[in-house]
Amino acid sequence: MTMLARHAGMRPAVLARMMSTHQNCDAARHLYRVTSGLESMVIGEAEVQGQVKRAYEDALARASTGPLSNHLFMAALATGKRVRTETAIGERHLSLASVAVTLAHELLGGLQGRRVVIIGTGETSELAARALADGGSELMFVATRRRDRAISAAQRYGGEALSFDELPDALERADVVVSATASPHLLIESSELAQVLAAREQADLAAAREPRPMLMIDLAVPRDLDPACGELERVSLYDIDDLQAVIDRNRRVRQSEAARAEGIIEEEIQSFATWLGSLEVLPTLAALRSHAREIAEQVVRENDGKWDTASDRDIERVQAISKAIVNRLLHHPTARIRDLRDDRVHARMALIRDLFGLSVDEGEAVDGAAADAQDLSEIRQLPQRQP
Repeated sequence: MTMLARHAGMRPAVLARMMSTHQNCDAARHLYRVTSGLESMVIGEAEVQGQVKRAYEDALARASTGPLSNHLFMAALATGKRVRTETAIGERHLSLASVAVTLAHELLGGLQGRRVVIIGTGETSELAARALADGGSELMFVATRRRDRAISAAQRYGGEALSFDELPDALERADVVVSATASPHLLIESSELAQVLAAREQADLAAAREPRPMLMIDLAVPRDLDPACGELERVSLYDIDDLQAVIDRNRRVRQSEAARAEGIIEEEIQSFATWLGSLEVLPTLAALRSHAREIAEQVVRENDGKWDTASDRDIERVQAISKAIVNRLLHHPTARIRDLRDDRVHARMALIRDLFGLSVDEGEAVDGAAADAQDLSEIRQLPQRQP
């Protein structure tokens, strides 16, 4: 906590109020939910999985991971991939820009080669431009105020930068118009658009082709485009309310898919819990059997010399009996502990170590040097139920 606070430049007490902590499998479950997009503000978004992957790869490059963190992060990333493969949690868009681009793709039968006029150079316009460029559209950026921002966007996405005065000419060439500005008044009136459409029709007839339709998408609040534009022939107009209805439907679908994702996460957590428990079960059982055997041997030693008539063979029999008692006493508990499969294995092993005063290093390998070879051999020979 102190190290994180120092890195963040704040007091530990302030940082503590902003943090939440998880332990054992709850910590793993939280990471699985993050990589699956269930902890994101937009349920199912995939960007956070890439962020987790990059953070893990950076930790690997710095040699700051270990067996536990390696297994945990690889399993979490695999879980996120499984959730996105087996559910539709990330298939439906929940942002205005992405829904607008999907709408254009569906209505036009593709975006390749389509001419798109983007009015405005803000964040929403940027998101739409990125998706449209990926789809192969030819972009024309129209700046309402700062021309330099339109030029910058055109350079990033391979488009054309235009001034607002050039908008009528751009509309004559456009298949799609996306407007997202902060203008307090309408930018395109229906009467102005009607003149543009008349010029388009003449050009199309002169070229012996069918008059082209126009898709208009208004992402601005208040509106940039006159609602009456949608009443003109061959014009389809969608505003932010239309797109929000699609987003709401998509969100309901994602929420239903999130329930399926939860089931996948719990399956994977059980696998992780079994693996995590295996790190401690055998060393803990070996330590328990060693501890019990030491007590039995100690009792035998304490009575050494008190059996005046006992022969060496009698002493050997007493020692054998003490070992048999230990084995029979611990046989059933050992078998039961090995069969544990839930996410409480870690806590149960900690309880056993605490009850018997055992010392087992956290994360010690199953076949580590601290484990007694004979005990491990005996433990492995016990019957084990299949999971």
